[in-house]
Amino acid sequence: MSVVQRIDKADWDGIVEELDAYGCAPVGQVLTGAQCARISALYDKPALFRSTIDMERYRFGAGQYRYFDYPLPDLVSELRQAFYPHLLPIARDWAEKLGKPAPWPDDLTKWLEMCHAAGQSKSTPILLRYKKNDWNALHRDLYGDLVFPLQVVIGLDRPGIDHTGGEFLLVEQRPRAQSRATATVLRQGHALIFTTRDRPVASARGWSTGPVRHGVSVVRSGIRHTLGLVFHDAA
Repeated sequence: MSVVQRIDKADWDGIVEELDAYGCAPVGQVLTGAQCARISALYDKPALFRSTIDMERYRFGAGQYRYFDYPLPDLVSELRQAFYPHLLPIARDWAEKLGKPAPWPDDLTKWLEMCHAAGQSKSTPILLRYKKNDWNALHRDLYGDLVFPLQVVIGLDRPGIDHTGGEFLLVEQRPRAQSRATATVLRQGHALIFTTRDRPVASARGWSTGPVRHGVSVVRSGIRHTLGLVFHDAA
């Protein structure tokens, strides 16, 4: 089964329900173990990347990640293209509920052209590598004025075997309430969709904006690789 077929066959009705309830939702397995290994191995090919970020240097946490350069590796590009049409109706629904513009066209390529025309022309898919004691502070991947409200992270290693710790964290600032955290163990080849910046939250007055940030808990042992798919480019 191809990557596109795996994504198309996901339970998208259930995914929408979980996103509306929690701000994140598991998709299931979209990559094989061999495909995960292929992507992880790309980390040691610096010519494929436009930038390497030392998180401790910028007080983002501890560890390192790299932004792929264009042209993206075929598998990374295929994943980005395959997810977009499924995420688009969710993005438009959220925008309608919050009374915000929904500038995203039907085609990802056209949306990225809009980003580039606005000065956001740098690629944003990320390959992250965490070692023992590494972690990622709570943050948002915004990069400019044009933002797509959902993004995807895919686990590339086997939790409990290749590493321990390193759970994916999502923290939502709920309207007139305490913040709520969700922790997810990313299984190898499995994808998680999550909120980029904020999402609609039902309230007595209608829909309120729920700001969201994400990060990664401390890796206790081993090495943890993940692939991050952001659907807007960077300035």
